[in-house]
Amino acid sequence: MSEYPAGGPPPQIPATRAPAPQSKPATTLRQRLAELRGPAVAPHPLDARALAALAANPGCKRRALLDGAGVDKAVLATALGSPAAFGQSQFAFVRGNAFEAKVKADGGTELLRLLVERLGGGAEAPDSAVVPDLTAAGPEGRAARTALALREATEAGGWALLDHPMLALEVAGSPAYLEPDAVVVHPDGTWTVVEIKSFPMIDSSADAAKVGAAARQSAVYVLALERIAAKTEGARVGHRILLVCPKDFSNLPTASVVDVRKQRAVTSRQLTRLTRVEDIAAALPEGTTFDPGCSPEELGTAVDTVPAAYAPECLAACELAFHCRAKARAEGAVESLGRSVRGELGGLTTVAGVLSAAAGKEGDAADPTVAALRRAAALRAEALAGVDGGVPCR
Repeated sequence: MSEYPAGGPPPQIPATRAPAPQSKPATTLRQRLAELRGPAVAPHPLDARALAALAANPGCKRRALLDGAGVDKAVLATALGSPAAFGQSQFAFVRGNAFEAKVKADGGTELLRLLVERLGGGAEAPDSAVVPDLTAAGPEGRAARTALALREATEAGGWALLDHPMLALEVAGSPAYLEPDAVVVHPDGTWTVVEIKSFPMIDSSADAAKVGAAARQSAVYVLALERIAAKTEGARVGHRILLVCPKDFSNLPTASVVDVRKQRAVTSRQLTRLTRVEDIAAALPEGTTFDPGCSPEELGTAVDTVPAAYAPECLAACELAFHCRAKARAEGAVESLGRSVRGELGGLTTVAGVLSAAAGKEGDAADPTVAALRRAAALRAEALAGVDGGVPCR
């Protein structure tokens, strides 16, 4: 007789499983960046000027993180006791806005005349151009509206002037929103960036340093436009931008064409070298914040947890440069002497180590850097000995 009841074997009772432990929801990058700058602090926008400076120093994780998180570095530097000593004066700001308004008056007639005169190849300047409305809610909305206006203007095949369009560009895994002065769409589908500056152009020539800064800034706009042009049939981004400045010492506009292909290539290469913001943020201690409401000691500790790549060139481009310089000098780092010097010194990373190697107290004599330092020290000692002994230097 079977030991099973009628109907076959007994039903299998499923084993009771222990409930799976609930994992803590992962913090999104946006939440993490909000915690870094302070929950009640609005993000500081990353403009093309700051982005160009960031691309010029891709090894600085400190700037990449602070800019990506939207931290206002000027406020942070002031809280640390090392305020930035540069910036545009209010007078220059007002003068620049007045000049830009003059250039764009009457639907941009003068601006288009200058553009055709410099880039038109003998064509006649148009009497008018379409000026699309780019207003939208938030930077994301404005960027989407700008992309749509660019596509519509290219498809229409006429002249269009986009006044202060909003462009989006991903930087170190975080979106950055950029606002050029103007972008002109040509009938043939070419998009030209227009930069309007208030520094003078005297005898058709402007300050080389200022023109270089404008070129680097415009190269960022070109990169952002290329993302949109890649999805727009018949569109092409011009690598020659139009720089508009006051003529001589007047308020009359004049223009010059600047080729930014070199700046675009360098900026693109440097941006790809930037460490992603989430990778830098993941390496920070728990609770790190740059909230300006914290004490200077807490902010100093937070800033020091992020590696920096200081160089004297930072003094003209970064609000935290004076703080970073003070730290570099206190540590005796050779970076405070400049990138070229740092590159020549190889494995010697401190000024004290360089002096010891030159004096023969440390270092391998077979090292070419150490040998060069000792030779230089010997020549210096010989020269000083000749001066002390009354022998004239040759």
